[in-house]
Amino acid sequence: MDDQELLAQVRALRSEGRTPKQVARVFGVTSAEASRLVRHVAREDASRAPEPPVVGCWVSPGWSEGLQAPADWPDTDVPDGIGHGIVSVLVARQHRRGKVSVAGYLVDVYCLGVKDALGPKVMDDADLRAYVRTYFLVYEAPAIAAPIQMGRELVWGAVAYARDLGFEPHPDFERTSGHLGAWEPTGAVRFGRGGKPYFVQGPRDNATRILGTLERSVGEGNFHFLVAV
Repeated sequence: MDDQELLAQVRALRSEGRTPKQVARVFGVTSAEASRLVRHVAREDASRAPEPPVVGCWVSPGWSEGLQAPADWPDTDVPDGIGHGIVSVLVARQHRRGKVSVAGYLVDVYCLGVKDALGPKVMDDADLRAYVRTYFLVYEAPAIAAPIQMGRELVWGAVAYARDLGFEPHPDFERTSGHLGAWEPTGAVRFGRGGKPYFVQGPRDNATRILGTLERSVGEGNFHFLVAV
């Protein structure tokens, strides 16, 4: 069976509502390999389908702290290190007349990739501005309007970086990733703080497991971390 035949069968199984674990059982492969095939099919399908027009894309202020990124990408200065590499991205696309569809992403650009994903959520056009304010309310400055290419690179690029370290995105990312549109790696952003993985423990993070994964993927001494004692 060649690659295209395999992907066609994966696509057919997904259209029947089969989960990646069920796909793995059908083909006798690991769950990780089945998930990779499912992601590949999803990306192909997203690239072929016409994308609804982008209504807006916003990122949290201070997103570039610790990153190497294009100098012409917009940002706002915030107190040094306040975000610990956590960036919020929100994308709104036209849904139908008078409606928009919105998806949000909480991204650890220093280490873990997408930690949470929200949506897609459909709302009235008139409600979008207030929703954007609420979504970014935790930050000390207003959200930054950004080109979709910038939001896409921050999210998908962080996912690719995290996968190289051994971390998969939040399970809800799969259903929201289409809002970002098709992605081709550009290398525009160098992820990690100063180019090195930097793990900052969140309330739901298993520090022992994550540090063990980093030791296996990049080696002891090749990453930084901040954990609760």
